Amino acid sequence: MLREIAAVGADAARGGFSRAGYSDADRELREWFAGHAEARGLDVERDRNGTLWAWWNPSGSTADAVITGSHLDSVPGGGGYDGPLGVASGLVAVDLLRERAVVPERPIGIAVFPEEEGSRFGVACLGSRLMSGALSPDRALALADREGDTFAEALRRDGLDPAHLGPDPERLARISSFVELHVEQGRGLIDLGKPVAIASSILGHGRWRVTVDGQGNHAGTTLMEDRRDPMVAAARMIVEIRDLARRTPDARATVGRLEPVPGGTNVIASQVRFWIDIRHPDDLVTAALVSEARDRVVAAALDEGCRAEVREESLSTTVDFDLGLREALRTTLPDAPELGTGAGHDAGVLAASVPTAMLFVRNPTGISHSPEELVEDADAELGAVALADVLQELAAPAPGAAVGTDHMMAR
Repeated sequence: MLREIAAVGADAARGGFSRAGYSDADRELREWFAGHAEARGLDVERDRNGTLWAWWNPSGSTADAVITGSHLDSVPGGGGYDGPLGVASGLVAVDLLRERAVVPERPIGIAVFPEEEGSRFGVACLGSRLMSGALSPDRALALADREGDTFAEALRRDGLDPAHLGPDPERLARISSFVELHVEQGRGLIDLGKPVAIASSILGHGRWRVTVDGQGNHAGTTLMEDRRDPMVAAARMIVEIRDLARRTPDARATVGRLEPVPGGTNVIASQVRFWIDIRHPDDLVTAALVSEARDRVVAAALDEGCRAEVREESLSTTVDFDLGLREALRTTLPDAPELGTGAGHDAGVLAASVPTAMLFVRNPTGISHSPEELVEDADAELGAVALADVLQELAAPAPGAAVGTDHMMAR
């Protein structure tokens, strides 16, 4: 199935795939998913926040649904498995359950969440944040991409009404559990020699936009001592942020995107924008890192005669997946180890609203968000089988089984 979409969004310049949310490539991928779902007799719908749903519902019930799924968008120049593996595995899991003559007592749904990577509008997991209420519609609609197109304009072009955007408590109330299968984005399974793992947690993480204002001028006529160069200030800031993370155990800090204005070779920039990604398992440490990074950014700007502003774009606290649901997965998959991850996912956003869990499938390169990301065919099949086993148990639980208990108690 994944080979069918190997040309969609292929990026000749970067390598890998560039499948931004609400782009032509994203739209083609959604049509591919809907076609496969309808060919299986699944009911396909799109909700007001842009999430695509495919339903297998032999019982006719609309409550206590068991949901799997992931996303189809990518980072610029990303790999072919981050997102699509979980979507395709959901469809294959339905095939496997039918081959086993399983008739689920609970509805089984496959969800495709939009703009999970946040590569176009800057906020990761945009669809799940809107559905769960973690992001306000007003803030979402004001987001803009690099070309200045707003999220509201992108929705209209895609056939969605921006006025209907926002929390969907009725849909959330129908979900008894959500299990997302995803390629592992690290080396845990390689080192353990296992094909599939159960997720234990997601590191707290966030994105902050830094704007550095200086004085645009001529590269040839402006003496070095007369310059207020925001690019030099930004370079100092990036090194300071790297060093700050290195001195903090278990911290990660990354600057992967930088935009000078106006961006000419022979022009001293008037402004530089860059984005910081900071992650740590302790939310208090994350907050302290951000605070110190902000102080260092402001100081570096002043030293260069510039001015800087740091603005939060998104923030997710550390997530420990539902204990009751994890126990159900451990019972079903006794040979699967448990692994934490530093990567964000829709499952992490939804964890505040419904019991969630994740399965990871081995990535033999240990590399992700890159064309070198890989899943071998045998492991992909084992992951789909594991997902089918889990869905079978959750959709027809044994008498007296408790699923998602800690989440329900917390509610």
